[in-house]
Amino acid sequence: MSSGYKPDILWSPHHADRYVICDTELSLYRIGPSGSSETKAGALQLSEETAATLLAINSDTPFMKCVAWYPKHEPECLLAVGHTNGRVVLTSLGQSHNSKSKDLAGKEFVPKHARQCNTLAWNPVDSNWLAAGLDKHRADFSVLIWDISSKFSPEAVPAEKVRLSGDADSGLLVTKPLYELGQNDACLSLCWLPRDHQKLLLAGMHRNLAIFDLRNTSQKTFVNTKAIQGVTVDPHFQDRVASYFEGQVAIWDLRKFEKPVFTLNEQPKPLTKVAWCPTRMGLLATLTRDSNIIRLYDMQHTPMPFGDEVEPTIMERGVQPCSESIISSFAWHPSAQNRMVVVSPSRVMNDFTLFERISLAWSSTTSLMWACGRHLYECAEDSGQAAEAEKDIATKMRERAQSRYGHDTVQVWRNHVLAGGDDPQLRSLWYTLHFMKQYTENVEQKQQSNKQSLIYSGIKNIVKSSSGTTETRRCWSGSDRQTDVPRFHSEERSLALQLCGWISQGPDTDVEPFLKSLEQEGEWERAAAVALFNLDIRRAIQILNKGASSEKGDLNLNVVAMALSGYTDEKNSLWREMCSSLRLQLKKPYLCIMFAFLTSEPGAYDGVLYESRVAVRDRVAFACMFLNDAQLPRYIDKLTNEMKEAGNLEGILLTGLTKDGVDLMESYVDRTGDVQTASFCMLKGSPGEVLKDPRVQCWIENYRNLLDAWRFWHKRAEFDIHRSKLDPSSKPLAQVFVSCNFCGKSISYSCSAMPHQGRGFSQYGVSGSPTKSKVTSCPGCRKPLPRCALCLMNMGTPVSSCPGTGKADEKADLTRDKKLAQFNNWFTWCHNCRHGGHAGHMLSWFRDHSECPVSACTCKCMQLDTTGNLVPSDSV
Repeated sequence: MSSGYKPDILWSPHHADRYVICDTELSLYRIGPSGSSETKAGALQLSEETAATLLAINSDTPFMKCVAWYPKHEPECLLAVGHTNGRVVLTSLGQSHNSKSKDLAGKEFVPKHARQCNTLAWNPVDSNWLAAGLDKHRADFSVLIWDISSKFSPEAVPAEKVRLSGDADSGLLVTKPLYELGQNDACLSLCWLPRDHQKLLLAGMHRNLAIFDLRNTSQKTFVNTKAIQGVTVDPHFQDRVASYFEGQVAIWDLRKFEKPVFTLNEQPKPLTKVAWCPTRMGLLATLTRDSNIIRLYDMQHTPMPFGDEVEPTIMERGVQPCSESIISSFAWHPSAQNRMVVVSPSRVMNDFTLFERISLAWSSTTSLMWACGRHLYECAEDSGQAAEAEKDIATKMRERAQSRYGHDTVQVWRNHVLAGGDDPQLRSLWYTLHFMKQYTENVEQKQQSNKQSLIYSGIKNIVKSSSGTTETRRCWSGSDRQTDVPRFHSEERSLALQLCGWISQGPDTDVEPFLKSLEQEGEWERAAAVALFNLDIRRAIQILNKGASSEKGDLNLNVVAMALSGYTDEKNSLWREMCSSLRLQLKKPYLCIMFAFLTSEPGAYDGVLYESRVAVRDRVAFACMFLNDAQLPRYIDKLTNEMKEAGNLEGILLTGLTKDGVDLMESYVDRTGDVQTASFCMLKGSPGEVLKDPRVQCWIENYRNLLDAWRFWHKRAEFDIHRSKLDPSSKPLAQVFVSCNFCGKSISYSCSAMPHQGRGFSQYGVSGSPTKSKVTSCPGCRKPLPRCALCLMNMGTPVSSCPGTGKADEKADLTRDKKLAQFNNWFTWCHNCRHGGHAGHMLSWFRDHSECPVSACTCKCMQLDTTGNLVPSDSV
């Protein structure tokens, strides 16, 4: 630790709360929490939480140039001070009752010729050894290693060597060093090597770094460089050394000492200090002259398998401990992580903690982890029931993919159950697609292709094509009283009611099966409303009474049934007046629209049609029954636009799988990010119009990429098969085939070109054959196929017939031959070295080896494949 007129900081090696400020005098401080009992009233405030108390001052060394703290606990607070005349004086701070401290304090080590002492360093193992680096003298050595336990020799000291601060008899003078190194040179900095306490790294004036071994001082290892100042060893990586020259820092590896491993970006001003962080690996701090910014260099090594080394990644940033004053020096805290104390030229001190750079990792399974310092944090989604509804869409899609969501093509409505069954929009979507599929199959049987395309175009287009609408006025069911409510009928309106699920397929238009299914599901209010809309008020009252008497029924339904039974069609009756005013206080939307229907004028059903809490399919079915040909298209268009803007999947009933449906699905994906539902839904549309839309292709590819990211490779393959069935144009052409190395012809093509011989591609080693036919040459040019690098048999020979395969293996292999393709027999080779063989043999080899099985080849084949060691997530 060099010092001059600018203050410098030296932290105690064995007291985490003490440090020394040295300039023209030595001042010992103790740092502690502000306001604590140990902190005195006159303490200096270092930060909002800490303060420093002055413990001792030593003014006996006015000409000091450098200071080094004794590394052992005893004697306490012993320091070595190097002077401008080359002398090294041992001094202590504060009162010490230790006898060893009393014996050593005041001891002086005097060189033969006076010149400036530049640096001091205690040996970390043999603490009696103290190395001093001096300026050049033509007749003397520049590095003197003193033994502080050696006896003094006052008779050998000339009169002119008497200590400046006192008499000759008052001090203990040592003039004979233990070792002398570096003749006719100057030492600007030095340090002991932690790996071997007998070795010393010196930085000389002749622009070289040299490593001396004290067991043989005549031999040295050296390298020429300008970076000869501030030599310091990384405490966490003892072969890494930093040094600097002017504004540039060089990082050295002592194992490869020929040149620096790398150099850091050059600073515009000369450097004054470089120090490794003692609590953090690879963190280097640098300070330039007249600056208030400390530069930090974080050196991160990327671990590589099998001992491969790469150049470390360096993250550079600057910190500003104090915004106004210039920093004279700094010192890392020896034990507190990323903490340092800085001092200004006017001795203003500041305690400062660096914020650690945060490394963030977000996995494809939505687990979030970040590292800050020595701590590793993980943030995972809450698995409790309360958090079920707030799950991220990626988590929902992943769980749905595991349950094969979207793959049920027989009972299409069951896909909403596979999705959890708790989303009303998904329920409406899959029931809509289920009804569309049902009636499409019915139309196919009748060979009515024009209606087949009309069904998937949605109710909006079905209504527009409506013709031959008839108007009827029915009596209330079970009563002879005529209603003044007109109902409208047409073939297209009946089809719309079927898609809404109100009436079943066929000529029968009875709504009773639909009512029974609603009763089974416990939807009493909805069932009563549907019965009422079909002018069966007695059935509606019966449903309400039944719902009130059920296990989880609402007793208030009896009250509603009683109010409903008093219905009268007189316009000015008290019943109609009270129901009109009180119906809005009902919390159940279906009960509300029942009274809205009974109290509305014919053709003016806004209270029913614009009740947003009612399902879209029920509102559309109601509109198809009670709105005329002029009102119905306007209402359907308006409702469709609302669904498209909101991205509500219930609107697929209106838009169908058309361009409007893609627009609606785009709003849904923008709102939720659910590309999974969008992909499965749009795959059922018209291949020409919908599937070629770039938005649909984007959703499908993103979903495939998601499955790959989750390592659901089997699920993605199932999705591709499902996609190719619904969209034949998406089936990819053969892109990879095995070709002959001599004639270049495809082996598989040659096999398919010989049907008269009855040969299949399986006979050429790509899939198994019960007869184990051996075809070991190219069918085109008859040249032999390459040999397997392990079994040395020609490719095309099945694995089970290779030498060394037992009978048990052969039997097991014959059972696997029933599969479409036997992977163990496939051709496989490295794209780098072109060596390979049977896939089964290669997999077996690379489970235990990293290099190619060919003896003269050193290619690490398996490491070239980034997915070589991955396992499908759904098979773990």
